Amino acid sequence: MKLPIQLSKDSREPIYHQLEKQLKALIAGGHLPAGTALPSIRVLAKDLEISVITTRRAYQNLEGDGFIRTIQGKGTFVAEVEDSLMLEVKVAAVYQAFEKAIDTASKYDYTAEQIEKIFQEVLHSFKKGK
Repeated sequence: MKLPIQLSKDSREPIYHQLEKQLKALIAGGHLPAGTALPSIRVLAKDLEISVITTRRAYQNLEGDGFIRTIQGKGTFVAEVEDSLMLEVKVAAVYQAFEKAIDTASKYDYTAEQIEKIFQEVLHSFKKGK
């Protein structure tokens, strides 16, 4: 299975953390339901062109957080994740996206009012498109 993961080697965020966040988002968003088999560490590392050590670290952290489970001799699978934890991941992802957008706007010297106006325009056009 090829996972839709995009890693940025130019980002200040460590690769293993980018991988963790994207896998959590895929799980929390329902794109990877509980019981879904995940690629082995070696296969995923090769697909993403990153080290096995980096991939192993992301998998270990995800397992520690309760998002995946490894069954010896069978593989790694998406775990049953509590709804509250999935909601927490979703809220955090949206919050971070807004923070990044506001940070970008601030670097261009937009005021809070201008940022809010842009947000309302984007939200309005998004609603029209649906």
